[in-house]
Amino acid sequence: MNKYFKWLVWPIAFVPGIYLAAKWNSLPDKVAMHFDLKGAPDKYGNKTDLLIMISLLSLMSVGIYFLLSNIYKIDPKKYAAENKERLQRMGFAISIFVSAICCVIIYSTIKGSMQFGIRYIFAGVGLLFCLIGNYMHNMKPNYFAGLRVPWTLNNEENWRKTHLMAGKLWFAGGLLIGIVCILLPDTLSVIMFFALTLVLVIIPVIYSYRLYKNNKEAENKSRFSS
Repeated sequence: MNKYFKWLVWPIAFVPGIYLAAKWNSLPDKVAMHFDLKGAPDKYGNKTDLLIMISLLSLMSVGIYFLLSNIYKIDPKKYAAENKERLQRMGFAISIFVSAICCVIIYSTIKGSMQFGIRYIFAGVGLLFCLIGNYMHNMKPNYFAGLRVPWTLNNEENWRKTHLMAGKLWFAGGLLIGIVCILLPDTLSVIMFFALTLVLVIIPVIYSYRLYKNNKEAENKSRFSS
């Protein structure tokens, strides 16, 4: 299936453009470009501005896919090639997510307000975290994806243990974000989203640093005892 991703990513990226082209004549000259937390438009532009934004987002989704699919070629880490399929799948998932967001933006612009509510978008991001966590637990050391802190990059065992823990945390945390954001009101879901996202980032970093400190203490004890 992975070999078809590089072909599938193009039609997926073009879906928002096709949708926008189909609705182009029915759009007013002044369209909503941004929405507040309650889904009401708070910034306007013309149809060309919307076209430029959707085009840039679509190109970004393709760019992210091809970047992640080929980043192993310039990664000096010896296990870089082993990450190729994992990063390719992550890039493909991100491309689908960005295209879906573009379609939501177009649909909301047509309707004049954010029809689905901001919490559904954050719930989608949570599910994306969940998917990334599913690939994170067995990701090999590299300089471009994963928890790239000094302690993981300089120690393969630290990298392995940190990503094993972080993968489980991101999978569970992403699922929790998705559920919480759907169930809670928009404003509260935004607060919970950023709070939980902060937890998903900070805990693995602290865990990695503690592994580093414990390893250093063990090395010092071994040095002194000898």
